[in-house]
Amino acid sequence: MRTTLSLDDDVAATLERLRKTRRESFKQLVNEALRRGLREMSTRSRRTEPFQTHAVDLGRCKLGSIDNVAEVLAAAEDEAFK
Repeated sequence: MRTTLSLDDDVAATLERLRKTRRESFKQLVNEALRRGLREMSTRSRRTEPFQTHAVDLGRCKLGSIDNVAEVLAAAEDEAFK
């Protein structure tokens, strides 16, 4: 079957680079890429377990309040905060 494809610049560049390294015809390379891509697209994706984070008790906050950034920075740098 003959058809006309409009390829994005990055796709065309990648295909051309592969064509030179593999020494295959452009037609063979495009067909192989389409077959692999279609096979991957048609198979079900594997279900992965959702990522879970575990809570860790860090203890009590050493500062009274962390709302005042200047006070927190001063305490972190061991400065006498006024």
